[in-house]
Amino acid sequence: MQSLSCQVSSEGEIIGGREARPYSRPYMAFVETKTGPESTTECGGFLVQEDFVLTAAHCTKKGEVPLRCHQKERTQQVIQVRCKIPHEDFDRTTLENDIMLLQLERRAVRNNAVKPIPLSPASFLLKPEAMCSVAGWGRTGVHMVRPATRLQEVTLKMADDKQCELFFNSFNRTSMICMGNIKRKQSSFKGDSGGPLVCNGLAQGIVSYGKNSGLPPAVYTRISTFIPWLRKKMGRE
Repeated sequence: MQSLSCQVSSEGEIIGGREARPYSRPYMAFVETKTGPESTTECGGFLVQEDFVLTAAHCTKKGEVPLRCHQKERTQQVIQVRCKIPHEDFDRTTLENDIMLLQLERRAVRNNAVKPIPLSPASFLLKPEAMCSVAGWGRTGVHMVRPATRLQEVTLKMADDKQCELFFNSFNRTSMICMGNIKRKQSSFKGDSGGPLVCNGLAQGIVSYGKNSGLPPAVYTRISTFIPWLRKKMGRE
């Protein structure tokens, strides 16, 4: 069974972040993939249309994918996931084209706790050193085994692409964004994958990958590159 449960997001952690204000990120979704009888993997996701959640392609393997925006409470909505739509050219080795849509069985009901976030315009390029934010339920540190219980957010500065090219051989500046100040211990981490990078109220990136140390910079899928693909898959063309 696959389901969506969306509501106020105030659970989880990000390295060097702060607790998110309740109801401030009504588009957030928690993606839990059951990989075995007693094993799961966790990622983030975000509502981009009443019947679509956007996340990272590497966030799902075989198994079930329940989604939720918070733990069970009166504001949650539970919706079955109709199908998973990963990018056709996703490469699990290089993490190129790390983007996936989850189509829902029915439309989520908009309210203060559940609301889609608008996406970046096609081919839009962020200005150098742009300030953005990311939130998620990932680990707070390298030695953390489980995510904490409060949604965390952190403000990050866009890094020079050369920083990511230095650390990651597969970094592609056309389809990826490099984020984070290497002098600060602030970044998204394991468990935050699939969550949105938000700049001026628009979802500009998707948490994709970073260093095992949890230190910046980290790499995000550049949403503007995939707007034509998203429009086609969501039936907007």
